[in-house]
Amino acid sequence: MTALAHEVIPVVEDEPGSTLDEILWETWKSMDLPEGYRAEIIEGSIEVSPTGRRRHGVLINRLRRALEVHMAHGDHAPYQDINVIHRRKSWIPDLFIAPRDLDDIPDEDDLGVDAAGVLMVVEVVSPGRRNIERDRVRKRREYARADIPIYVIIDDFDDGGAVLVLTEPDYKKAIYKAEQRVPYGVDVVIPVGPAKGLVIGDAITRA
Repeated sequence: MTALAHEVIPVVEDEPGSTLDEILWETWKSMDLPEGYRAEIIEGSIEVSPTGRRRHGVLINRLRRALEVHMAHGDHAPYQDINVIHRRKSWIPDLFIAPRDLDDIPDEDDLGVDAAGVLMVVEVVSPGRRNIERDRVRKRREYARADIPIYVIIDDFDDGGAVLVLTEPDYKKAIYKAEQRVPYGVDVVIPVGPAKGLVIGDAITRA
């Protein structure tokens, strides 16, 4: 693995928050990464990580195909590999749901989409302590701060595998007030939003 894997560019603690946000934002915009890497701004750091392994891609593409069928006649669709922007923060969820016409929700710098228009995000947890902590803890707080209504975590490393569906974000506290965790092999149903009624079960999570 190259030296770029999981690199973190930290903030300087004594800088004013707005100045730090701007520095990180301008640095992130100017980055030129090799193919196969992505950069995100997460809780005051720029994080560079490699794209997912085969298992990661299998899970997220199974879910995307299921979502495309489930929402085929609606006004929303699933997307991948696009920046979701919120107040000088940038994330690349493994999957997100937004309006079919993404031109309806541009961010002000035209680098991705505005998080205000994103109705659900999904992360498939990758191996490694920092990857696991990022999706379970830090991105959970970030997505709640952005008031994204639903966060789904598909986690091979949660006691043999589990799906966590988080709803009712409280952006002031950076928490989701409601959560439902089910082990692999048990169905969980998306409770609200354009994907309401979609079942995430063994068809998605099987090995």
